[in-house]
Amino acid sequence: MLVPSRAGRWVLWTVFALLFLPLFALPLLVVVAASFAGHWSGAFPSDPTTAHYAAAVHGESLQALVTSLVTAVVASLLALALGTWTAIAAAGLGKRAKRSLDALLMLPVAVPSVVVGLAVLVAFSRPPLLLNGTSSIVILAHTLLVTAFAHQSVAAALARLDPAYEQAAASLGARPSYVLWRVKLPLLLPSLTAAAGLCFALSMGELSATMMLYPPDWVPLPVRIFTATDRGSLFSGSALAVVLMAATLLVLLAVSRLRTRGSYR
Repeated sequence: MLVPSRAGRWVLWTVFALLFLPLFALPLLVVVAASFAGHWSGAFPSDPTTAHYAAAVHGESLQALVTSLVTAVVASLLALALGTWTAIAAAGLGKRAKRSLDALLMLPVAVPSVVVGLAVLVAFSRPPLLLNGTSSIVILAHTLLVTAFAHQSVAAALARLDPAYEQAAASLGARPSYVLWRVKLPLLLPSLTAAAGLCFALSMGELSATMMLYPPDWVPLPVRIFTATDRGSLFSGSALAVVLMAATLLVLLAVSRLRTRGSYR
């Protein structure tokens, strides 16, 4: 172990608790408490109720959750396909070309997401690609924002991949396409599922670019959370935030099970 003494481990756990609780756990616990609150005039909430959750899983709120899930799933799959393709293609490039490709893919992450939203809005508000006012422009923006993470995850896994498997398959007469689909991609499955989970989580929480692009019939849940809290409905917004967290964690849990099976294979 890194810290062999028992006293040292206790000190580390104490420091961890002092940092974790106020910085990470406490804000989330406050949101959960507010989601059940009818009033909050003192140090603690009062009049506990589940009415906020009843409203959060019906009507427009439920539709917003479905919209967020569909957007995140489609954007994650597109980003995973694009990021995997660019990572595999970049493996055969020189250092300068690879750095240029990495910089190009990281550009949407390097700038504020609201800038990406504005760029997509300006670029696709006129023919020949008129996407303004459609759900496609929201999915496109989310894809641009998360593709870099998929690319970096797959590229890192490719760098650690033992070339002996690919060389053995090629020496047995396997075509490059067969090696890709039956050798390389199965070995990359844990990294692919991890990248998909990361892209999904980032897309579920994206707000800045979405606020500039979403049409009235495609309102993701983070937008509803923002509008609810902006109107002063903090308790309803907290319930929506808890629903968003729960849905994201459930999907990530399912992805982690796939990743575990992929690692076992």
